[in-house]
Order: sequence, then C-alpha cells, then structure tokens
Amino acid sequence: MEDNNKNALYCSHCGVLIAEDDDYEEVNGEIVCTDCFERHTTTCDRCGSVIWTDDSYGDEYTTLCHHCYENHYTRCSCCDTLLHVDDAYHLDGYDYCSECYHDEVDRNRSIHDYGYKPEPIFYGDSSRYFGVELEIDGAGKDDDNADEILSIANKDNEHIYIKGDGSLDDGIEIVTHPMSLAYHKQFCWDKIMHKAISMGYRSHQTSTCGLHIHVNRNCFGENRDSQDEVISRILYFVEHHWNEMLKFSRRSEYSINRWAARYGYEKSGRDILEKAKKGNLGRYAAVNLMNYSTIEFRLFRGTLKYNTLIAALELVNAICDLAINLTDEGIANMSWSEFVGTLTEPELTQYLKERKLYINEEIETQDEM
Repeated sequence: MEDNNKNALYCSHCGVLIAEDDDYEEVNGEIVCTDCFERHTTTCDRCGSVIWTDDSYGDEYTTLCHHCYENHYTRCSCCDTLLHVDDAYHLDGYDYCSECYHDEVDRNRSIHDYGYKPEPIFYGDSSRYFGVELEIDGAGKDDDNADEILSIANKDNEHIYIKGDGSLDDGIEIVTHPMSLAYHKQFCWDKIMHKAISMGYRSHQTSTCGLHIHVNRNCFGENRDSQDEVISRILYFVEHHWNEMLKFSRRSEYSINRWAARYGYEKSGRDILEKAKKGNLGRYAAVNLMNYSTIEFRLFRGTLKYNTLIAALELVNAICDLAINLTDEGIANMSWSEFVGTLTEPELTQYLKERKLYINEEIETQDEM
C-alpha cells in the first residue's frame, strides 16, 4: 500500500500537519506553520534574522539573536544595562555603562562592583556550605558605612565583602564567603545587623531588598546526575508547599513574581527540573539553577533581624536534608505539618510560630527591620 504521508510536512514547533495548499515558513532550516511563526518568532534588530522568541537576547527595547549579542553587545557589570561594545567602559576586566564607570572610578574599593566575585574562602567543617547575599538599603552606597561593617565582620579574616547593586535605591549588598550552618550561627551577624540599623539601613522595611542563600551543589552528590536527583526533590518540595514558602518568605506575591518566581507545579520533581533547565526565568527564580557550583534560594525578603536570618538558613538546610534522605514518593507524600513536626532548631521553630506556620501555635512577634 502506498504511504500517503511520506511527503507530508509537519510543523517542527507544534507538530501540526501542514496541508498541501497551506503556507508555511522556515526558521533555521526548520519548517514552521504560519500560526507558530506569527506567535513564537521575532526578528533580530541588528541583523534581521528570524529567531524564536524564547531564544531572543537583549532587553525590553532591543531584540537580539545569540550571534549579534555575543559579538556586538555586553552588559554593565554593575547595573546590568545592555550596552553596545563601542559604548562600554572597561575597568579591571569588567564592562560598565558611563554612569557606573564614573561612580566606580570616583569611589575607593570598599564597595565592589556588582560583578565582583573573589576566590571563595570556606569556613567551618562541613560538606554543606551556605553563601549569604543580604541587601540593605536607605542609608547610602557609602564607603564609610561599608568600612564600619567590614571592620566588624573581617576583624580576623575576610568573611564578607560588599557590593553595589543596581536594584537598590541607596544601599549595599553584604556577601559572605561560604560558611557551614554552625559557622553562620556563631558568626557576628547580630553585631553587623545592629550596626547597619544604627546607621539607618533597613532590609525588610524596604521594597527593594532580598536575602539570597547559596548552597554548594556537590553536597548533593558526586556527579551532576545524582545532584539533579536531589535538586529535583528540592524543587518539588518548594512547589508542593508554595503557599507556606511564600508566607515564610515575607514577600508579597508581586515581589516574589518579579525577583523569585516559581517554575510552576508539575507531577514530578523531574518535570519541574526540566522546566527549570530551560532557563526561561533566568536567575530570577525561587530556586535559581543558573550557577554552575551552587543552587540559590532567592525567595526570602531581606531582614536585619538575627533570628529571621538564621531561621531561613535552617529552613534551607532542612529542605536539603529532606531531599537527600527521602525518595521521590516520600517527599511527595510529606505534608507541611509532618515536615515542621520534624524540626527542632529553636530559631526556626520560633520563626515558624511567628509566621503561624507551626501547627497553628501563636506567639508574640518582634518587628522586622
């Protein structure tokens, strides 16, 4: 019997059969139906080539194909503005827009540019390390203020460094070297926070600040596949308990959608991981997987309250433990009340009670800063 479909054409994007008398387009040599072409493609503003919308680079004003972006554009390492290479300023191996370049030249190096990343120094005896990025705002991108905080934190060794961040109105970002959970608990966070508050900084009481926690990937397994197994369960837990995680985070829905959006619930952690790997959210995801050596929990609103910072670290640690020790089925079947029932850390338990996330037990709360 003759195969009537051997010469049939199918859309490479949606798979629909294209009738003989229907028009179609080609994108990168692939046949595409007119509907997909109109809905899912765009044009590079520089070279005019047709590309998939999901593959476009640039910003909200400029659409670029990968080739044009890589060969003719860069980004300011301080504020992340898209720049043509001819318009970029260069300093110490970094690219800057005009405004950030002159700010960087005019100030000393107490406050580093946004792209600064020194060789990590590990503190504490553990296989799991946490790097904290704490944004504080409202009292200036000020070298004297930065020096006071650095003098407290780095009295004996370099535990932290300070960066500028274009998302802040008038503040700085405190970044730690990787520390074990036990080391974070004995580190001078309370003194740093009291000093920041006394200088007029706030974190929770702003609309700009976040608390980001990095965890080293290699604590989840010896190779990428075994690490991905654990990470898929972390993603499933976060999505499965999204309402509780949102309440814990202290962020508004608008804020979390802008800075730490969810990937979306799927039937399995593997499905969520595959969605995450497509990178459609970039680094602005609740659990950011864009870094090679770490995963980054970006959910939390900033804070200058010691108990809240430690509670966030303890929650991340507990979720990592859970993902390592349970099977896919085990983590899917665990309710939030069962999860919090396993927790014993006093700071975390206190915080969960304050947020009414601990078996409906209510206590008096202290103001966030």
